[in-house]
Amino acid sequence: MKQRFSASIWQEGEWFIAQCVQVDVASQGATEDEALENLRDALELHFSPLVATIVPHVRDIEVDIKAA
Repeated sequence: MKQRFSASIWQEGEWFIAQCVQVDVASQGATEDEALENLRDALELHFSPLVATIVPHVRDIEVDIKAA
C-alpha cells in the first residue's frame, strides 16, 4: 500500500536534511534528491513490522510494596 507524506527539506552545512511532516522521521543526503530517497527508506523501515531476532522470555513476578 502506498501512502503520501510531506517532507520539509533544508540545508545544514554540506548536508540536506529531509524530515517527514506527519511522522517524526528524518534523514539526510548530499543532495535534496538523496535526502528524499533516504527519507523514503527510513519511512519504509519505520512502518515495517517488528521482527524480534531473539524471542524474549517473559515471566510474571511478585513484589512486596511496603507503605512508608
